[in-house]
Amino acid sequence: MPELRLNLITREWVIIATERAKRPEDFKTTASRKESPPYVETCPFCPGNESKTPGETFRISGDETGWKARVVPNRFSAVSASGNKERRIDGLIRNVTAVGVHEVIIESPLHNTNPALLSLEQMEDVVKIYKNRFMEAYKDPRVEHVIIFKNHGEGAGTSLEHPHSQIIGTPVTPVQFRDRLEAAAHFFDDTGECLMCMLAKKEKEDGVRVITETEHFLAFVPYAALSPFHTWIFPKRHSASFGNITEAEIKDLALSLKNILSKLYHGLTNPDYNFVIRSNKPKDCDLEYFHWYVSIIPRVSKAAGFELGSGMYINTSLPEESAGFLRKVKTA
Repeated sequence: MPELRLNLITREWVIIATERAKRPEDFKTTASRKESPPYVETCPFCPGNESKTPGETFRISGDETGWKARVVPNRFSAVSASGNKERRIDGLIRNVTAVGVHEVIIESPLHNTNPALLSLEQMEDVVKIYKNRFMEAYKDPRVEHVIIFKNHGEGAGTSLEHPHSQIIGTPVTPVQFRDRLEAAAHFFDDTGECLMCMLAKKEKEDGVRVITETEHFLAFVPYAALSPFHTWIFPKRHSASFGNITEAEIKDLALSLKNILSKLYHGLTNPDYNFVIRSNKPKDCDLEYFHWYVSIIPRVSKAAGFELGSGMYINTSLPEESAGFLRKVKTA
């Protein structure tokens, strides 16, 4: 019989549709992907084409003439790098000037590499860049909230194949994040405990939804996963801000990310996916009731009218079976 599960962090109900549940292997990508060369002349992110992007803001150098990763402002920025933050109220009209930060992290010189196939050293470089640009974005007094995210594949919203991720600093705090922050605060008021810490502890004890565990991180499919193979990576050490991540944790997060992305790549045949780092401000890293984490959402199912009309999701894959399937996937 189907059941409704409540995701305590998102406060969203999820229908676990057991009567139409698919086997995990049924979610493998069947669409063929074209083979691309390591260099594409028209790609602005390929080496030698640096003049096709705005001036870089950060880089990790390779050999004497090259680079391993670089950061540039997004040419088609969602927010403006110039201008003042101004709020306008006119009757029922509310708006704020769309100013802030929007950068692209170019993760590799190779056009045709896959994030799941990056070396562990390359993945560490990417996580180091995430922290650097996260901290820099919050130095902008106009920025209220920073989101680090990656779109992989057309179904996840990417327009350029070359491996990259993005960071956006907005002049307002999104309602989605604010609601989760408030839910965590209410839980702390009721229990005196961090909801995320308790959830990670419970998932580790149950074990059935855990995919991987390292010294500093636990990766699992949550009990009320919103979609098939939806995965969370939680730091074991309590911290409200990604900006507080240590060098040892950077290495370990790189390992956790590589493991999960590799399992998706091999187990589901390179699906489209998004991942997001959900985090509070660096100055709020000591908040007792919030805990930063990474959310990975494979795009192996689609939201339809019911989801749009109700705000409730239908998950046709049992979270326990999704996690069990990914645990067994060999990545090497």
